[in-house]
This record gives sequence, C-alpha cells and structure tokens, in this order.
Amino acid sequence: MSEAGGGRGCGCRVPQRAPWSLVAATAALCLVLATSVCTARAAPMSREEKQKLGNQVLEMFDHAYGNYMEHAYPADELMPLTCRGRVRGQEPSRGDVDDALGKFSLTLIDSLDTLVVLNKTKEFEDAVRKVLRDVNLDNDVVVSVFETNIRVLGGLLGGHSLAIMLKEKGEYMQWYNDELLQMAKQLGYKLLPAFNTTSGLPYPRINLKFGIRKPEARTGTETDTCTACAGTLILEFAALSRFTGATIFEEYARKALDFLWEKRQRSSNLVGVTINIHTGDWVRKDSGVGAGIDSYYEYLLKAYVLLGDDSFLERFNTHYDAIMRYISQPPLLLDVHIHKPMLNARTWMDSLLAFFPGLQVLKGDIRPAIETHEMLYQVIKKHNFLPEAFTTDFRVHWAQHPLRPEFAESTYFLYKATGDPYYLEVGKTLIENLNKYARVPCGFAAMKDVRTGSHEDRMDSFFLAEMFKYLYLLFADKEDIIFDIEDYIFTTEAHLLPLWLSTTNRNISKKNTTSEYTELDDSNFDWTCPNTQILFPNDPLYAQSIREPLKNVVDKSCPRGIIRVEESFRSGANPPLRARDFMATNPEHLEILKKMGVSLIHLKDGRVQLVQHAIQAASSIDAEDGLRFMQEMIELSSQQQKEQQLPPRAVQIISHPFFGRVVLTAGPAQFGLDLSKHKETRGFVASSKPYNGCSELTNPEAVMGKIALIQRGQCMFAEKARNIQNAGAIGGIVIDDNEGSSSDTAPLFQMAGDGKDTDDIKIPMLFLFSKEGSIILDAIREHEEVEVLLSDKARDRAILKGKMIPSYIINSNPEMENEDQPSSENDSQNQSAEQLLPLSQTVDLVDQETPENPLESHSEPSSPADMEEAAGFAPSEQKSSSTESLETPSLDGECTELDNQLQEQSETEEDSNPNVSWGKKVQPIDSILADWNEDIEAFEMMEKDEL
Repeated sequence: MSEAGGGRGCGCRVPQRAPWSLVAATAALCLVLATSVCTARAAPMSREEKQKLGNQVLEMFDHAYGNYMEHAYPADELMPLTCRGRVRGQEPSRGDVDDALGKFSLTLIDSLDTLVVLNKTKEFEDAVRKVLRDVNLDNDVVVSVFETNIRVLGGLLGGHSLAIMLKEKGEYMQWYNDELLQMAKQLGYKLLPAFNTTSGLPYPRINLKFGIRKPEARTGTETDTCTACAGTLILEFAALSRFTGATIFEEYARKALDFLWEKRQRSSNLVGVTINIHTGDWVRKDSGVGAGIDSYYEYLLKAYVLLGDDSFLERFNTHYDAIMRYISQPPLLLDVHIHKPMLNARTWMDSLLAFFPGLQVLKGDIRPAIETHEMLYQVIKKHNFLPEAFTTDFRVHWAQHPLRPEFAESTYFLYKATGDPYYLEVGKTLIENLNKYARVPCGFAAMKDVRTGSHEDRMDSFFLAEMFKYLYLLFADKEDIIFDIEDYIFTTEAHLLPLWLSTTNRNISKKNTTSEYTELDDSNFDWTCPNTQILFPNDPLYAQSIREPLKNVVDKSCPRGIIRVEESFRSGANPPLRARDFMATNPEHLEILKKMGVSLIHLKDGRVQLVQHAIQAASSIDAEDGLRFMQEMIELSSQQQKEQQLPPRAVQIISHPFFGRVVLTAGPAQFGLDLSKHKETRGFVASSKPYNGCSELTNPEAVMGKIALIQRGQCMFAEKARNIQNAGAIGGIVIDDNEGSSSDTAPLFQMAGDGKDTDDIKIPMLFLFSKEGSIILDAIREHEEVEVLLSDKARDRAILKGKMIPSYIINSNPEMENEDQPSSENDSQNQSAEQLLPLSQTVDLVDQETPENPLESHSEPSSPADMEEAAGFAPSEQKSSSTESLETPSLDGECTELDNQLQEQSETEEDSNPNVSWGKKVQPIDSILADWNEDIEAFEMMEKDEL
C-alpha cells in the first residue's frame, strides 16, 4: 500500500502524545472549550455531491491541460494571461524559477500519470506518443538537477509505471515497449555528471547537452546547494535502477543521502538549508520543514516505504524527533538555528511547509498534523490562498501564490487517515477558490498578490501534476479509479512509483551510516503510519476536537463566555485572574494559575514559560478561565508592541585605525538617555569588574568618564546601568553572553526596564550581540585604547582603502560630509536593512540567555524572585518541549526585539548585496570583519524569495 492509505508498518501502535494545550504565539489564539463550540461537525457528504465535485475537478483539469496543449505545447509551460507558451530565452528571465525549464515540454511530461489517475486513458496514450515523438533531452540549456529529477525524470517514470499497468490490463498501450523508461534512462545518465564532487552531493545545475564544467556548459562553478536539492533524488534514481537494472543511479543517490546524514548537526540532529557541495560545510544554518529542506525529510521516510531499507526509517525518526523538539510548536512550524535549536531563525513561515501534515499522516502522528493543517486552512480562508510566506501572527509576508498543491496534498492524506468529511469541505473550498479567483480564459493563473487578487502570467507544471491529482482522489471512491492507488507511492511531485520495486534488483550495496543517535523517546519508533481502525474506533469527533481550538486562530472572533462570567459574579465568586494583575511572586496568583491548569516552567536556558493544559484544570470553568488568561497575555503583549517601538542604534568605532568606518548595529534601551533626542555620546571603552555589572563595580577608576562594557546575564539591564552609572561611566554597552550570536542571524531587540521607575538612569545604554561585541573586545586587545560613538545613526561615512564596505558594517557615502546633516530620502534608503528595521516587543520570562525566538522579548533576571520587576507579561513563540506554551515577561527587564518582518510585498524582494573584495589581512580584527561579512551575505540570501 502507498501512503494514501497506510503503507509499511500499518497496524502499529498509536503514539500517546501530550494533551493539546495553548500555543503561545504572537497571534491571539482564541480558544474555546467544548462547551462553547463555534462550528458544528461537518455532515457526511453524499455520494452524489462527491461525484459532482470529482467531475468539477475533471473539468478544471481539462481547462488547464487543454489550453496548454492548444496554446503552449511544445513549450514547457503555459502563460495563461497571454495565451502562449513560455520558452526559455524568449521571455524575460525570472531567475532560478526558470531553471525548471529545459525545452522538453515540461508540463506534458509532468502531467502523464495525472491523465491516468483521472481516467483519461486515451489522452494518456496520445500524450505518450507526443512525448516520444517531440521531446528532445539533448538541449543546450542549463537546468536545475532537482527540478529536472522530480518533474521530468519522475514524470517519465510515473508515466512508464502506469503505461505497463495499462498494457497488462490489455486494452490500452499494447504497442508500448518501455520507450518512456529508455528516455528516463537517457536523462538519468545526463544528470550523473552533476555528482562529480568530492562529497557526492550533486551540483545544483547541469547543462543537458554539455554537462558540467566545460566552457560550453556555462555551469559547474557553483559551490552550494540546498539540502532538499541533494536529498530528493533517492526515489526517482532508485526506481530507475530497479526498473533498468543499472545500479549506478541508486548508488549515487544513496551516497548523497549518506553524506547529508553524516553532516547533520550532531547535538540537535537537524540539517541546514544550504550546504557546500565540496567541503560539506553548512552555508545557511537555519533549519525548518519548508523551502530548502522539505522533501529531504519526505524522501527519507518514503525511501523506507518504497525500498524497505530500515536505515532510512531510523534516520527519519531521528530527524523527526528533533523537528518535534525544536521546530514544531503546534500549530506553527518555525525555523531554528541548527547549532542553537532553541533560537528561532525567522518570524514567518513559507507555504511549502504545508506538505508536512501529510508526511505526519504517513508517520502516524495525527494530532499535530490536524493542528497545523487547520491553522493553514484558517489562513486560506482569510486570503483565499496560502501566501508564499506569512508571519506568526498570520499577516502576509510574501503575497504571491503560484497555485501550490501542498495543502491539497495534506488535505487528501488527512481525509484518508480520518475519514472525516470536514476535509471534503476543505477540498470543496479549494475548488471554489481556484475557479473564482485563479481561473482565466486560457487556464489558471498564479496569484501575484493574494490580498488584491492580481494575477501573474504563469501556470507551473506542478499545478497539473499534483493539484488535480490530489483533489480528484479526495472525492473519488475506489471504483472511480481504474487501478489500485494503494499499490503506489507518491513522489514529492505526486508521480506514482509501484511498491513492487522494493523486491526488484535489490543488489545495491548499502552502507549503514545510521549509527549515532542522541537519546530518543523509544515510543517514537513504535509507529510509522496511521491505522484508522486504531486511531478512530470509538470517537468520530476525534479530529474535530483537535481542530476546534484553532477555528479562530486567524480572525480571533470566538465568544468569550460572558454569560458564565456574569453568573460567577452573581454567585459571589471571585472574578477570574486578569493577565494585567498577575504577579509571578504572588503565591495566591500561582495557586490560581494551578487551578486553571496553567503552570510556570523554568527551562534550562533560563527562560520561564507559562504552559496551559486544560485537562489539568480543576473544572471546565477553570479551564476556560485559563484559556482566557493566556489570551489576555497575548493581547497585553500586542499592546506593548505598539506602545514601545524604538529604532536601532549605532556603535561606531572612531579611534585609530577605524576612524568611524566600522559601525555596529545595536539594540536600544527603553530607559536612560534617548540618543534620538540628545547629542551622541563619545568616549573610550573599558570593561567593568565584575563583568556582568550586577554588583558595585570594583574598578570604578577604570570606567570613570568612559563607556563601560558589561556582559549580559545574572541580573536585569536596569541594575547593570545603575551600577556602572554609580561608578562614573558615561554610557554602557551590554554584550550578549551567548557566544556566536549575531544580529545578522538573530533579531535585535530593545532592553526594557525592570518594572520600577527608571528615571534615575541618565546614561545611554545599548546592546550588542556576541559577534559584534567581540569586534570591540578584539580591538581593545590589539589597540588598547578604543574610542566609540553611541548615536541614533552613524555619523561618519568612509571608504576603507578605496573599497566599499557593506552598509551592514560601514556606511559608505562619502558625500555625507557634515556628520550632523540629516539623511536625505535616498540616503536613508541606502542604509543597512538592519538599521531601518522597526522595533516590536513581546515579553517573556527569559533568564540570562540570548533570545531564543525571533518573536520573544528578552531580559535577564537574577532569580525567580525578580519576576515582579518585569514590566509586563506576554506570550512568546518559543518551543517548549512537546507542549504548547506561553512565555511570559523576561527578567532582564524584558528586552523587546527588532521585528525582522520585511514590508509585505507582492513582488520578489529586492536584495542589496554589495560586491566586496577583501584583500588579505593580517590583523585579527580584519579577519573578524571578513567573517562577519560572509555571514551577513548568507543572511541576505536567507531573506530572498527562494520559493
């Protein structure tokens, strides 16, 4: 059977996961108990309505496929607004998106097995003849190895799989003699030169005619590839080997997977987004389940299903455990850093992660699949389509939608696993939205902006390969399909490969590199896929009970249980505890929290979280009060974000040999001298003793009249400021104690007060991450006396040895001669993105560690006893083991971070990436700057629209 209905390991034990609890995200999650349900359970859909919707899907496919064949074929794709084909080189370049086009009639090949699934066997036979007659795989064009594999090689193999099935049935394809397989083999050999690297990871691109590195090839100079690009080959390449007996394809794909496994980050068991194909070094060290990594995880599990190799399942389970520990925060899935997995790398999610609930169904982990799918559906109901990226409070981050099928895929798998007619209604909504908003006379057009409904002149091949296949299967009964879909597994492009390949040509030498694991929960290996007879034998409302708390996650419009509250007042009961009144040191408040099912958890990294489990509440009424309390925490945080917004500041090194050319982006403080209203502070720097600044300084003579350097941790920021001010310092720079942290990969935040009156603090205070702070510390070690300027923006602009330094480090506008002259409009646009980001605040109970989530605020408490000094409480999105949790105010005086959200846009983001030529340096400070610049460039790449 395929993952459509069970797959290898069915009948296995169902996981017993922790009860669902409130997700502490920036968005206000309006949660409702079963006593105040917002929507009724979906009624069963009649056979007639399912057939009607299935026929509607068939008509939609005919509209898309027919217009492609009429207006675009033999071009790769249809341009539905202008009713013509998209031919590589004849249209303006779209960058990496065009790497999928190889002048090989991409849409036709990608649609082959869809025709059979939709019972269009005659059209399939005609399409195969056209492919054999017209398609040329020897074109002088550079294509993506990844896209060519999953779309073209996968399309040919899927077509071959169903062609031999039809031939065996005796009615169609009687003339077929493995011609598609021979084309697939030809294409496979054309892709093999891409694997000519020391690591075994393939080059990201290859010339179909000239291969790699030849002058005519115009490729082969790349050094990096994405993890999914190198890790999404095993199904197609292994199938090609099993079909043909040529083992080389499976061997090469296995070697690439083995290398990625060996290069995983051993402490977190996560992989990064981008890797150097020669050295194996991670280039982008953020990790998630969306763009750049997604199908790597998918293929590990499906390789186990198709090939029967236990090592693939073991690797997947190891990665999956890490995903659920660090990335999963149901219903959210947030990217983290592989070396510091408690530190979130983004405040937004991309649409490609919508496949993950479907993969969780195959895994057998149904609850988080339902939760994430429901969250995504709420976003779709708000915007009609899933934006390419959206923030954790469900605002549009990237507004495009190229008709991606991943959400439809997960909808299909959840329906197969649960049998819940709710998912049929979800599919019906998808059909209606496609016809209402995306349908045009010549096909279906991608959405340029989901907010305005504007179109883009593109209809990608995956729309026909996947969307219509999953939607048709969602509404089809078994008798509606001419073959048993359970005998096949879907590739990431939804191409069908027969499961009998697992017993064919199994002479591939396998190296088991799955030997080192961190200690895992043993139950994680006891289940692999869902078994509906075990999952839902006695509770038809199971899936609904998981969805209900998320029904209003986006629009926040659930009832608040006013009647029950009024009744409690009439009965003389105490009113529920309000978030604004909560004091963490008040024993009575803590007891009320416990009664509401809310508990305080002190994490190892110093953070303190509020976690709510409704099942642990004393009663259903108390549980509802707990949910309302958590909701108020979120609203309180949102209010604080609006009230306290400060721009970033600058720390400028002005002494020899820097002379103002090095500018470090710093986080401001909500107390002390406001550098935007007063003249900048200039002075030499000196380290305080003790370095944490949490007690009276023992070296006041060293910091007198200077700017004191102090380390984050042990106490609140305001306390540090008072101690250095009492010692005579004229300013303070707090340096993060989390080694390796940097503003190029973590959001800046503002240091908040301690909840007391901070008017007594008169000196300016700024915050630097560890990497930026080390530049100053290294300068002190080398030059002894280092003078800096603390200001609201850089005053000097310079050129270093005639070479422009990136604006992230050095403001390079020599025309700005007067340091007090205000910036012009154009000048301000040229400032670094980090210096222009708006500030937002979320409050948590963070201890002395670095921010672990882009949406949390930060502060440094010395002990739980300091909690009452926090200015406010609010939730954070930080992951808390396997529970959804709420992080309340931080104890460093809460720090609020810089919101890294870019302005919502419908076009691909522009990226300023100055070309910097660094000469050989012998001074350590220069090597630090060069290293920092490389990381910044990597961060710029991370912010590009890679989708």
